[in-house]
Formats: sequence, C-alpha cells, structure tokens
Amino acid sequence: MANRQQLSILKQGSIPWNEWRKKNPDIQPDLHEAGLAGANLQAVNLSATNLNGADLASTDLQGANLFGATLLEADLHEANLHKADLGFADITFADLSRANLTAARLWKADLTAARLAGAELTSANLTMAILRETDLTGANLNEAVLNYAILVETNLRKANLTGCSVCGLSAWDVHLEGANQTNLIITFSNEPAIAVDTLDIAQFIYLLLNNKSIGEVVNTITSNVVLIMGRFTPERKPILETIRDELRKRHYSPILFNFEQPLSRDFSEKVRTLAHIARFIIADLSPYKSISQELRAILPKTVVPVQPLLNGMRRLYNLFPDFKQYPWVLPGYHYKGLTDLLASLEEKVIKPAEEKARELERLQK
Repeated sequence: MANRQQLSILKQGSIPWNEWRKKNPDIQPDLHEAGLAGANLQAVNLSATNLNGADLASTDLQGANLFGATLLEADLHEANLHKADLGFADITFADLSRANLTAARLWKADLTAARLAGAELTSANLTMAILRETDLTGANLNEAVLNYAILVETNLRKANLTGCSVCGLSAWDVHLEGANQTNLIITFSNEPAIAVDTLDIAQFIYLLLNNKSIGEVVNTITSNVVLIMGRFTPERKPILETIRDELRKRHYSPILFNFEQPLSRDFSEKVRTLAHIARFIIADLSPYKSISQELRAILPKTVVPVQPLLNGMRRLYNLFPDFKQYPWVLPGYHYKGLTDLLASLEEKVIKPAEEKARELERLQK
C-alpha cells in the first residue's frame, strides 16, 4: 500500500506536494496502489515515484512530471496527461485507454502490453519508446514522433498515424488493419521532408537512405541473387550444395530453398517473394515432379528465367507440358551425374539463364 503520510500530502494538491518534494529531494515517494481517481494534480511532480497499481482513472495530470515513474498495471484510463512528462517511465501493463496524451513526452518510456485503445496522442513524443504488444486500437497519433521506437506485435488497427515521424522505427508483426498511414515522415526535423504512406515502406526507404550497405545489398539482390529450388534428400543434397558453391565462385548470391515439407499458404508467398528478386531460378526436378507444384505456383506471376535440371534423358515438356506457355522457362538441362553437371554448369545452365535474363530486361524497358 501507499505511504499514508505521503498520500495525505498529495491529496492536499499539487502545490503542497511539490513543496514537500523540494524539501525532501532524497525521498523516493511510494504511492503504489494509491486511490487518486478523478483528482486534480496538474503540474504535480511525481518523478521517480512508485505508482504501481495506482488508481489514476480520470485524474487531471496535465503538465505533470512523471519522469522515471513506475506505473506498472496502473489505471490511467481517461486521465488527462496533456503535456505530461513520462520520459523513461515504466508504464507496462497499464491502462491508458481513452487517455489524453496530447503533446505528452514519452521519450524512452516502456509501454509493453499497455492498453491505449482510443487514446489521444496527437503530437506526442514517443522517441525510442518500447511498444511491444501495446494496444493502440483506434488511437490518434496524428503528427506523433515515433523516431527509433520499437513496435513488436503492436496493435494499431484503425489507428491514425497521419504525419507521424518514424525515422529509424523498428516494426515487426504490427497489426495495421484499417489504420491511416499517410504522410509518414522518414527524415529529421532539420532535413528536407520525405514522406511515404506505409510503415513497411518507411522502414525500407529510411534504411536505404541512411545505410550505404543497404544500398549495396539492394544492388546485389537485384543483380546477383539466384534461387535454387529442390528437395534436399540425402541423394540430392550434394548436387544442390555443389551448384550453390559454384555460383558463389562466379559472384552470385545463391539462396537454397528446401521443399522437403509441403508448403503452407504463407510460405508459398515467401517463395514468390524470393522468386521476384532473383536474377534467375535453378529448379531441380529430379526426381521427376518433386517440386512441380511449387514451381507452378511461381510461374504465372513471376517473369524470371527458370532453368530446370533433370537427371536423365526424359524431355521436360513430356513431363510438364504446361510449362510451354511460359517463355521464361528454359529447356530442361539433362545431366548424367555430378561430374557431368559440374563440367557443363557454365555453358548449359548459367549462360542460358543469363541470356534469358538480359532478354527479359530488354523487353521490360
């Protein structure tokens, strides 16, 4: 329970409390589980105060100093925190639903699993804030600052993010259904403004503009990635790994995709994504029809050269007649074994795929 003497002073109002704090700068107030619902505590100094589990519902904390306070599981729903300072505060598992946090300072605040559904956060500063599993459903973050904030499994459904500053923001598995993501600013206030319209694009463009190595990676991805598709059975694995090693020697960036397990819908999307960024695809179709279904899922929407490999003499189109309709599928290369494949990899596999890639580039210009 809260310290009774301290709680009694606080209930007298902000002025007596702030005077007591000035006289006792070394005392860290203990107001955990204090009942302060509906109190008028404008401009109160509650910095570094233990407010864990406190009832601050509908409390007026406008301009309050809560810097470094601990508010674990505190009830702040519908509280007025306009221009309050919550920097470095621990607000984990707290209830701030429908709270007014307009222009509040939440710099480096930990809001893990906090509930802010319907909260008003216009112009709030959440720089480097932790928003892991935070519920911001329907919250208004218009022109809020989220620079370097961490969002993991954050619920932003139907939230308004218009005009947010999101430089260096890290977002993973964020729920954005129905959210307004327009005009997200990815440059700092002292730089010419660059705005984009989704968090995903904001993260990517920010990295592209501010990390030279990312630009190099993008260039590598668009020119050197080769997707190798096959089933990694004990018999096939040495062949696929040899192809990968040979591609590396030729300065390609091979990506091996193992289809040993059936694909889920989500994983099929990942395969298509990788196929889209590949320079060309090498598809090992030995044993016959081993990855034919996976390949059929890619071919209709992915105009990327596909070089099938077959261990044997049966013709590709006899096995897969539907492949004829895709001009980016090359005639299958038949090899007798690993030695044969190595000897002809450059001439029979890589060279035809590169020629087809250049042909497709010319057609797309």
